Parts: sequence; structure tokens; C-alpha cells
Amino acid sequence: MRAKRSSEPPDTGINREIILVFLRICRIWYLLFIKWRAKTITYGSFLYRSAFGPKEVRFNQTVSMNKIVFQKSLYVIAILGLGFMLAGCGLLGIGGKKSGDSRGELVGAQNRPAFVMPLPYGMVPIPPGTFHMGQADEDPASTMINFNKQVTIGPMFMDDTEITNNEYRQFTDFFLVDKVQLPEPFVTPNEADFKLKYYPDTTVWMKDFSHHMGDPMVEYYWDHPGYKEYPVVGVNWEAAVFFGKWRTAFLNDWRKTNEGQPPVPAFRLPTEAEWEYAARGGRPMAKYPWGNPYVRNSKGCMLANFKPGRGNFYDDGFEYTAPVGQYFVNDYGLYDMAGNVSEWCLDDFNPTAVPVVWDLNPQFKDPGAYDKDGNPTTRKYNARKVIRGGSWKDVAYYLETGTRTYEYKDSARSYIGFRCVMTNIERSAVRGF
Repeated sequence: MRAKRSSEPPDTGINREIILVFLRICRIWYLLFIKWRAKTITYGSFLYRSAFGPKEVRFNQTVSMNKIVFQKSLYVIAILGLGFMLAGCGLLGIGGKKSGDSRGELVGAQNRPAFVMPLPYGMVPIPPGTFHMGQADEDPASTMINFNKQVTIGPMFMDDTEITNNEYRQFTDFFLVDKVQLPEPFVTPNEADFKLKYYPDTTVWMKDFSHHMGDPMVEYYWDHPGYKEYPVVGVNWEAAVFFGKWRTAFLNDWRKTNEGQPPVPAFRLPTEAEWEYAARGGRPMAKYPWGNPYVRNSKGCMLANFKPGRGNFYDDGFEYTAPVGQYFVNDYGLYDMAGNVSEWCLDDFNPTAVPVVWDLNPQFKDPGAYDKDGNPTTRKYNARKVIRGGSWKDVAYYLETGTRTYEYKDSARSYIGFRCVMTNIERSAVRGF
């Protein structure tokens, strides 16, 4: 690393005036105490037991008063010296360099606020790392769309479960019940647009399946408190993205208003690579998030909520979705990364995306869906978006960590939900996790 040149000796951070004051104090202590004469000090007596009974022993010891005073003086001088040094360095809030007093050196902008990356509520830290993305088993459908590729993923935080009905209701109540306005640059939609674009579509329980009696789910799944801990469904990709924007503005507004803290990075959907990396839980080439190649444990219990066989939806304990967190976590502490509901990802879907994307934090963007500046095009373009993880209605193949599939971004389904991630800007290495 190239050393910076300087026209004068580097500043130690301690003012010369402070050093001179410290030396004067040392001289005063020397003149006051070190010149004192010696005195005799008699210490008392003590008892000890011998073979002939207890005895009292008196003793005298001549100690130089100079020695005692000298030792105590050293302690006081050391304490004063340490205090002056800390003050000179500015560690006590006094002394040191004042704002704007850079002495002509490049010292960086002063008085910027400190920042400590918080762990958002309901999230778990995911360390950075490198893994082999792609299929971890045979490709029975012969899709040929997910060849293995080694990629590197940066650190992040991820929701430990899918977003629940109760959490999404906090979002809808914010606009429809509380009707709170967040500060710019967040754009608050009007009530009609919000209901049209972002309110869950409960009719998906009837529309998704032919000749299916889904009326009870239409009536109760979103509105009844008995389903508050179930994953929210009936929200399309655009609603999931807007939820992340609101969640970001909501948290940063609170941090600024109540604590005066800098903003945190945005909540967003995970990229396809981030999702797969987190789902594997640090296990290389893991077929399922729990690591082994089987969907049952040693006791015969199902390890996820899916469709075990033809016409068999209940063998895993639930005929539709399950409350979040009912099955074992993976090694990163994430629930339901396989089954329950499929999850929206940030990427556009393309069968040939794997060899095209970069191998560091990859994300595929369909050129037809964005303008030259990377913003979504204004013309109608219903891009396909990646969904991962499989759902309660899918067979085990879709639960595999390497299986890719898609849905159109404006389509809401009874088997698609989502979870959010946040980039961790404070960690750039595995240490600390």
C-alpha cells in the first residue's frame, strides 16, 4: 500500500501544551515529596500459635518515607498522565483535533454519525460464502436449465419464516386503517390503488383449481385470526416488492425520528442465487434444506409440507398451508425453505440465465423488462419471475434446492408467498458470524 507523503512529522494526536503541563506537574510532585526525610514507622503486633501456646510478637520496621511517598507519587503521576493522553487523543471528548482542524492533512470528513448494523426483528444473519449453485440430483423433467455453477454470495439478513398473514395485515392496516403518511421519497398510494394492487386476493383459493370447494379458504384464510400465523398468499410479485419498500421506509422513519440514526439498507426480495444459497444452509450440494436426500426422518415423519403422493395431501399433517415454523430449521436457522408456499425471487426467469449471469451476487434481468437505465419499462411487459422452494400442492421434486420454476409477476396464487432479505453492509468476511 502506498504510503502518504507529508511535509511534517505525523501528528500523534497529543498537543504539545498538554505534554508541557504534564512535565511541570511531575516536577512539582518531585519537589514536594521526594525530598522528605526518612522516618521510622512501628507496626503493631500479632499472635501466633506455637507448641507452648499462643504468643505475642512485637516488631519494628524502619521504612523510608521517601520510598512510600515515591510509590504513591508514581501512581498519581501515572493516572494523571493517562488522563492527559486520553484527553489529547480526544477519547474523553476533550482535546484532540477539533472539527475542521486537520492541520492541512487528508483526514476524512468529520462529524459524520456512527453506524452499527442492527439485526432486524424476525431475521437471521446469513454469512457470505461460495457454493455450487444448480441441481443437486437428477433432472427427471430433463429441463436442462440449471447446470452447476460456482458463485459467491455476500452477507445478508433473511426472514426466518415466510411473511405471515398477521405481518402483512400490519402493512395493509397502515394504509387502510391508520392511514399514516411516510416522508418522502416514499410515495403513498391512494386507497383505491392500494386495494387493487397490494391487497391479498382471497379468490385465488377458488380460481387456482378446477372443481374445488375452496369457499371456506376464501372466507377465512385471510380474515380469520385463526390463520394469523399462516403464510400470506394471494399477493403478486409487485405487491411483495412494494411491501419491502414500505417496510424499509417504516423502519428508517422510526430510526430517524426516535434515535437520530442513519438509515439501514432496504428490505427486498432475495435474488435466486441468494435464496438457493440460504436454503442449502451451508451444506454443499444439499438436495433439500435439511441436508439428506430423503423427505422423511428416521421416525418416518415428513420434513416439509408438500404433496407426498397422488391424492395424498395430509400425510405431512396439513392439507393446505401450515403455520410457519412447524418443521425443522436448516443450519442457518431458516424455516420452510422447502414446501408450505413457494417464494418470489427478485430475478426475471429465463431458461438460459445460468451461464449468462455473473458469478458474484448474480441476478438475471430480462432486457425487455427494463430501460437502458435499469428502470422497469412503462410499456406493458408481464415479465416472468423466479419462484423457489415448492409448496403444499407440489411433489417433492419442486422442494429440491436446485429446482427452478416461474410465475408471471402480476399473478397472485394460493401457493406463492415471500420473505424478505436485507444486505448486511457491515460484514465482508465469514468472521463475526
